Amino acid sequence: MCLGVPARVIRVEDNEALVAVGSVEYKASLLLLEDIKEGDYIILHAGFAIEKVDPVEAGETLKLFLEIEKDFPE
Repeated sequence: MCLGVPARVIRVEDNEALVAVGSVEYKASLLLLEDIKEGDYIILHAGFAIEKVDPVEAGETLKLFLEIEKDFPE
């Protein structure tokens, strides 16, 4: 199963961005989107930014992920 996850853009260099999901950082290809800048939120899927999302919507989704995580202790 694949899952697209909201991520905050930390830095943009050419067609690649450094993004954060919580405290974990990833590289994301920006080849599929235009006009992405630092501070934006994107949906990260398989290493690609596939959609720009509203920060409020991204925050709500990340809160839901935290709730799900609480149901599955290590």
